[in-house]
Amino acid sequence: MIGLVYRIYENRLLRSVRKGNIPEHIAIIMDGNRRFARKKGLKPYQGHFFGSKKAEEVLEWCWELGVRMLTLYAFSTENFNRSEAEKRNIFSLLERELMRILKDKRTYEREMRVKIVGRKDMLPRNLLKTVEEVEKITSKHRRHFLNIAVAYGGRQEIMDAVRAILRKVEEGRISPDEIDKKMVEEHLYGDGKYSKVDLIIRTGGEQRLSNFLPWQAANSIAYFCDVYWPEFRKIDLLRAIRSWQFRRSQEVV
Repeated sequence: MIGLVYRIYENRLLRSVRKGNIPEHIAIIMDGNRRFARKKGLKPYQGHFFGSKKAEEVLEWCWELGVRMLTLYAFSTENFNRSEAEKRNIFSLLERELMRILKDKRTYEREMRVKIVGRKDMLPRNLLKTVEEVEKITSKHRRHFLNIAVAYGGRQEIMDAVRAILRKVEEGRISPDEIDKKMVEEHLYGDGKYSKVDLIIRTGGEQRLSNFLPWQAANSIAYFCDVYWPEFRKIDLLRAIRSWQFRRSQEVV
């Protein structure tokens, strides 16, 4: 009975959301994997397995709704302070998921481009090799975009962009007067619509952005929900988009 009520509510919510505009770029802070594992009596790092399966599911929901770009916060530069066992577990899961994406026919049917945004030089060699392979093979895709933030820090991203621009100034390729917002955005880790986020979702109950996409989020709308990431449901995504639609309509007024 509960399942039937849930499906009826989900379908009503879906119809309502489809009547409005859909965000082009959604970014998600996938928080709560370790707390979910503790709740289930598992070791904290084991929660990342359930988190990776949820990411796969949410990716499908977003593409079905018409979202063109999704950025997932998987591993920050601060996370390198975690235990070696947990880091190995996360990097192994990421490598497995990238290989799955590479072999999945939907990647090519939907023309999904995959990009890792972050300090790639900090990644283990075997993972970096897989990253380079998936980025190369999907590089010409232009319909959908998946960014995975790994070894990512928002302030670091801006500093790296500034350094890259300054090198061009030193080389005489550009003048300081040419530096503008567009140029900075061209030197961020991502490309395409990456420089502007419409909606940021954070799970796990925390209400902060934790150094995630500070430049891109300047004019975005944030939505915080209490559920742990592995427990994130389609209705949670639909509620976030519905909230975004409502708040945008209020801004227009």
